[in-house]
Amino acid sequence: MGSRFQVVEQGPPIEVFQLNKAFTEDSYKNKVNLSVGAYRDENGKPWVLPVVRKMEKQMAEDESLLHEYLPVLGLDAFTEASVSMLLGKDNPAIAEGRAFGVQTLSGTGGLRVGAELLNKHLKYDTFYYSNPTWENHHLVFVNSGFTNPRTYRYWDEKTLSIDFDGLIEDLKNAPENSVILLHACAHNPTGIDPCHEQWEKIADVMEERKLFPFFDSAYQGFASGDLDRDAWAVRYFVKRGFELVCAQSYAKNFGLYNERVGNLTVVLSESSHVAPLKSQLTWIVRGMYSNPPAHGARVVAQVLRNDVLFDLWRDHIKFMSSRVMQMREALRAELIKLGTPGNWDHIVKQIGLFSYTGLSRRQSEHLIQEHHIYLLRTGRINICGLNPGNVQYVARAINDAITKFPTDQ
Repeated sequence: MGSRFQVVEQGPPIEVFQLNKAFTEDSYKNKVNLSVGAYRDENGKPWVLPVVRKMEKQMAEDESLLHEYLPVLGLDAFTEASVSMLLGKDNPAIAEGRAFGVQTLSGTGGLRVGAELLNKHLKYDTFYYSNPTWENHHLVFVNSGFTNPRTYRYWDEKTLSIDFDGLIEDLKNAPENSVILLHACAHNPTGIDPCHEQWEKIADVMEERKLFPFFDSAYQGFASGDLDRDAWAVRYFVKRGFELVCAQSYAKNFGLYNERVGNLTVVLSESSHVAPLKSQLTWIVRGMYSNPPAHGARVVAQVLRNDVLFDLWRDHIKFMSSRVMQMREALRAELIKLGTPGNWDHIVKQIGLFSYTGLSRRQSEHLIQEHHIYLLRTGRINICGLNPGNVQYVARAINDAITKFPTDQ
């Protein structure tokens, strides 16, 4: 009797996980991992935030904590604190009872639950994402039922900055009720965000064209070290009167990668719509994973709701973001010192975890093969993979790649 499963073809590998595996298996002593999107300390090691360690010790000793199921929409203390952190605690949308949160399986879960809500209940089928964007955006929306994926221009590879005219033109041509996926801050992979005036123009076009904003906020606080600054775009859209949803992740800013701590913030124009929406979101989650995990959400809720712990956490995110900024400066300085062809100012203008270096596919492959420096073939690097011990080595390797393969785009 033959196997029913012989019809299943081998799927393509996920590049970032494949690179991570190759890095782990590489025995070269000067190898460098610039691929995976996670914070690393100055020794290239993962860092558990001290405030998280502190909370976990407290929780381990707390015998009142049980392993009972959470409600389907999650821990109220966590979702309320998340909405407040994103929108600002004095936001009228919160005071008027027309904003709420749903605990999700990190940012990806927030995207998935939000996309399914918009597709099943608002019948939206067209979504736009930036070119380039985080590679999972397309897959999540298509798997949620969206049948018409489109892109808007974002990166200009000649100027190594936003193609803003292209972006606006694409939004102006978007059909009414298209869902526009926007990165709240620290755009992945380019690291370049619109300035306030550009956000205002984006909002103007979206209002005029009746487009729906879906924000992805994976780096609040981590991008600039300032929670309010990193939430500016979302708050501006709320102030303008948009209804919107926003997926929030605590993987980066709390270092809770494997705990899958996320929230979907929903902002409506009428508080009377909250109850029906929550009831439908309950069924979406019920059919997807039934209810969310408690551990990470408890950690985040305790920290966000306690002034002393909150200040401690803010110190941690300032520390992480400033280390990233220092490494941007260091890489640029080393490249200039070597006389590397090209202008490297974009590295310090970019923000957050990633830099879109402008390296070509051939140059990126040369770095992997010849120098044991692992990065995405688009030229995206995780700045946290750099440290004082390897930044000179990486700069020399980039210089070598550009010198050997100068014209290959």
